[in-house]
Amino acid sequence: MQEEVTERTVALSVRAAKMTGRLLQSVLRKVLAEIRKKRDNPKIHRGRQSVKKLVRQGAGVSNVEITDGNIKSFERVAKKYGVDYALKKDGTVSPPRWLVFFKGRDADALTAAFREFTAKTVRNREKPSVLEQLGKFKDLVKNSVIDKVKHRNQVQER
Repeated sequence: MQEEVTERTVALSVRAAKMTGRLLQSVLRKVLAEIRKKRDNPKIHRGRQSVKKLVRQGAGVSNVEITDGNIKSFERVAKKYGVDYALKKDGTVSPPRWLVFFKGRDADALTAAFREFTAKTVRNREKPSVLEQLGKFKDLVKNSVIDKVKHRNQVQER
């Protein structure tokens, strides 16, 4: 019973006209090289990830609080600056706030990303609403006097 638990099995599929010892040897070398490559260089996650993956990477983790509900625009800016981060929603407070966890070495990039994010949100708040402008123009059109007389003096020439 113990042998079955500790034993590992690998399934290989090789397409060949004739299976020789040299072919099997080359296939096994390639498989072992792939296994070593994955073991030595584990995949490093970039961008948005879970808090668990971020902590596992071994760098010191810090956090910043965001109260704005527009997280998607922050994600665009963070992706632009190449910041590894994790978002966690704190729903205990009303309006919910977001905690942004990031690596300690990404602090400079994150401050630049926050600077751009806040500048973008301020710029968007200062812009007039397109729907409000459309409503004003609708009122102007309704109140203006339009000449609704049709003129029927078309002439057909050859």
